[in-house]
Amino acid sequence: MGNEPAGVTFDGANIWVANFTDGTVSKLRANDGTLLGTFSIGTGVEPYGITFDGANIWVSNFSARTVTKLQASTGKIVGTFTVGSNPGWMAFDGQNTWVPNGTNTLTKLRASDGRNLGNFAVNYSPITAAFDGASVWVVCGNGTGGGVVNKVRPSDGTILGTYPVGTAPTGIAFDGANMWVANRGDNTVSKLRDSDGATLGTFAVPALPYGVAFDGSNIWVTSTAGVAELRASDGTSLGVFQSPSLNTTGVAFDGANIWVAGYNRAL
Repeated sequence: MGNEPAGVTFDGANIWVANFTDGTVSKLRANDGTLLGTFSIGTGVEPYGITFDGANIWVSNFSARTVTKLQASTGKIVGTFTVGSNPGWMAFDGQNTWVPNGTNTLTKLRASDGRNLGNFAVNYSPITAAFDGASVWVVCGNGTGGGVVNKVRPSDGTILGTYPVGTAPTGIAFDGANMWVANRGDNTVSKLRDSDGATLGTFAVPALPYGVAFDGSNIWVTSTAGVAELRASDGTSLGVFQSPSLNTTGVAFDGANIWVAGYNRAL
């Protein structure tokens, strides 16, 4: 596939992977893992976050301050759009793509044409975003100690709430009622009630947790020491599963299986 795969997303039929050091994204058929194509984003751009908008794949280019939009059907690039520095893992709200930037901003891009609809101030070092059906949640504080999550109103970028989580938070996922945040600095996952941001629990996971995904019943968390499965209802650990990679990052659910990016393993 590619070198240092980072972000992973599912388009309804296929798995897409951002290959950080190759400047490419790979498309795999979800039912059997067949490689359907590897598409160049550019040289030295460092593809990182990746998301699907229902028709297109969006890739954040970490070192290039851009986001690239590709047709999911063909892999053809249909646009590249300037955002802030070090863009991270994005979220799609049904109409717009939200990009967290290292400039302490959240960029709103209209999905139809990539037009910048606003750059909104959030807390320090935003890295990932998730959409709950009504609000955008932005994880802030990666690598800077104690972190927070900002809850943002999509219509105008207003911060509706700021909620503490653990140290150096990274990945985030929505389970239909709650937000789950991986805290890379203290080897935990925080469960926040979506309605008001209240902390419902903090659960231990393997070292250096990174990505988070929900499979309809359980939460999956990548790390440097395996992939953890937690029961979403109460955070009970259901197991830790080893990966060929020593450093798993991106994670996605395809309706039947969990897909995990092994960042230090070329696949």
